[in-house]
Amino acid sequence: MSKIALTLAHASQFAAIALGHVGREYPNKLDHVLTGPDDLQGPRALHPLFYGSFDWHSCVHSYWLLARIHRRFPSAEVAAHFDAALTAENVAGELAYLARPSARGFERPYGWAWLLYLAAELARHETDEGRRWCAALKPLAEAFADRFIAFLPKADYPVRAGAHGNTAFALTLAWDYARTCKNLHLAALIEGRGRLWYGADEACQAWEPSGDDFLSPALSEAQLMQAILPPAEFATWFAAFLPGLSEGRPATLFAPAGVSDRSDGKIAHLDGLNLSRAWAWRGLATVLTGAARDRALAAAEAHLAASLPHLCSDYMGEHWLATYALLALDAE
Repeated sequence: MSKIALTLAHASQFAAIALGHVGREYPNKLDHVLTGPDDLQGPRALHPLFYGSFDWHSCVHSYWLLARIHRRFPSAEVAAHFDAALTAENVAGELAYLARPSARGFERPYGWAWLLYLAAELARHETDEGRRWCAALKPLAEAFADRFIAFLPKADYPVRAGAHGNTAFALTLAWDYARTCKNLHLAALIEGRGRLWYGADEACQAWEPSGDDFLSPALSEAQLMQAILPPAEFATWFAAFLPGLSEGRPATLFAPAGVSDRSDGKIAHLDGLNLSRAWAWRGLATVLTGAARDRALAAAEAHLAASLPHLCSDYMGEHWLATYALLALDAE
């Protein structure tokens, strides 16, 4: 089986897509609480850095896409955009928004996690410009890390949905930041919550997808446990969690989702599900052997083939799907 791999052509396509919408203010779906008439402002006034890409979290993870691609395939266009956008003034504007009492739950946990994942990616850049961008974003990353640290001890239950509220996905991204940027307190909280929430799970039924999933509740959980557990412990946990993997059970995890209307923002989520599953299956395959590994790799390629051609079918997918394609094609 030939594996679909990241190429310069992919990287150029993804960067062009992202650059085409990170500065596109409208249409825009705000996550914004009005406490009075003075709060009625446009996206750019509220979010001087992450005002584009239809919504705040999509703009953040599109910056992650650009940062990852620039590290792999340096681009003068991406560098120029980052120099103009990643400034102390713009970051201060985002921090000011977070300081609003009504913004306490703003973008929790999905946007929090993507901001930290962007910070972790910038921390991997070994150039003067990369270090400059990382330093500019650092105050905002630390603010979101502090939000996780305050929130996790009182989060008694996980969210197992297949969309933005999913806690396993968020903690997987936040874990990368905690390890990369050496936030040991956050790392300990993530490991503790992961073990508490998911450690006893077994014989996963995988009743998915739901009609607007872009994450697999089952595979997102497995990804987190793969990240936080020692290899031998994860192997034992995973064997109990998906005991029928070698036989392709549960079948729902191996069949790509169909997408009936890519102009419908919720239905278009299912393209994201296919891409995020491909990312998960490829990552899990690295610790599997034999028939289980073959099943995982075959599922990854089938899911990629189903949705990779549709990144720009409509703006409802265009403003975010390339991020998930890059996750699948360039997992590290």
